[in-house]
Amino acid sequence: MIREIVIYGDPVLRKKGKPVRETTEEIRRLAEDMIETMHDAHGVGLAAQQVGEAIQLTVLDVSDAENRPSRMWIEGEEVAIKEHMPLVLVNPELELSKETEAGPEGCLSFPEINAEISRAARVKVKALDLEGKSVAFEADGLLSRAVQHEVDHLNGILFIDRMSSATKVSLGSKLKKLAERE
Repeated sequence: MIREIVIYGDPVLRKKGKPVRETTEEIRRLAEDMIETMHDAHGVGLAAQQVGEAIQLTVLDVSDAENRPSRMWIEGEEVAIKEHMPLVLVNPELELSKETEAGPEGCLSFPEINAEISRAARVKVKALDLEGKSVAFEADGLLSRAVQHEVDHLNGILFIDRMSSATKVSLGSKLKKLAERE
């Protein structure tokens, strides 16, 4: 089921998600709905807060973003990304590389707003899947950026918080209009 995506201005976007203690049928259904919603909106990631649920759950799928490549390693071995998408991450934890890179980002909760955001170039991810099994991988490229963006959402951090102050000022009127829609 496609869910409504929460737009900037809604307080749920600033809530730190509660850890998922048990993968219930309700959590599985939410994850399925989030994947469907993300695909319908042509996004590469969606956090539970973006559909109004403040929990530690996110979904990602960068398999169709061929103009923005990604690489993924599991146990040190590079793997074919398409075979691991969509990803469902429960209670994810990140270890960020010291090297950073700037790149374009948008957000489904900020329609028509994009900006250059600096993020770690590579990330190590530890999480659970919907069966409660451990998931661990490393990523770079778009997948690294998307994971960091979505985990920020899970912690109540929005991509505008990572923008330069000049960029934020230049987007001020657009952000104000979005916030007033709620």
